[in-house]
Amino acid sequence: MDIATIILILKTKVPVIDTPQKLRGYIGNKFDNPILHHHSNGQNNVYSYPKVQYKIIGGTPIIIGIEEGVDVLRSISGEIIELELGDKTYSIEEKQIIEKNQEFGLTKDLQKYIFLTPWLALNEKNYSNFNYLQPKEQILRLHKILTGNLLSISKFLEYVVLEQINIKTKLQPKKVYSKGIPLIGFDGEFQVNFNIPDYFGIGKSVSRGFGTVRKYGEIKET
Repeated sequence: MDIATIILILKTKVPVIDTPQKLRGYIGNKFDNPILHHHSNGQNNVYSYPKVQYKIIGGTPIIIGIEEGVDVLRSISGEIIELELGDKTYSIEEKQIIEKNQEFGLTKDLQKYIFLTPWLALNEKNYSNFNYLQPKEQILRLHKILTGNLLSISKFLEYVVLEQINIKTKLQPKKVYSKGIPLIGFDGEFQVNFNIPDYFGIGKSVSRGFGTVRKYGEIKET
């Protein structure tokens, strides 16, 4: 299925060294729309896949809008002239807007992806249990979690997965912080028979920039 997306790339005079959390907070406070900060109209947290996601990759802020988030992000893009993140102000020198439909769902061939930001597969409790597993069991556990992440996104996008999801991974653990709490994320790459749009987030804390993926190849069946 095709998914409507918009990618807003903000090129600043100097690289942004702050967190996606601060970027999300600034945009959410500046513009009064619950989609931008992933809250419901009643200001209660919504447990669903964020329609607007915030990333800082290589010092460059990137905001992606998905489905309903496309119109919202497009409507405010012209009003973003600077970013006030904590005690720093970043002037925006150039904006790049990429609006396109991207494919989502099962594929015949394996697709190759890289994590641009660490994937938060585990919480603190799960990671403690994870450490007691044998290496092969750890790999299988991560494959199961990644499959679950894709199924969760599919449910949100009303896409029905009718066949088995097959996964291969090359991942390395990395210490990260979410809301000031130290956690273990994973860097690396994976292969899966599934189309995932570029810059989509997978796993926990997606709205805070974690688990961002980008496709970099395909393995054709022979």
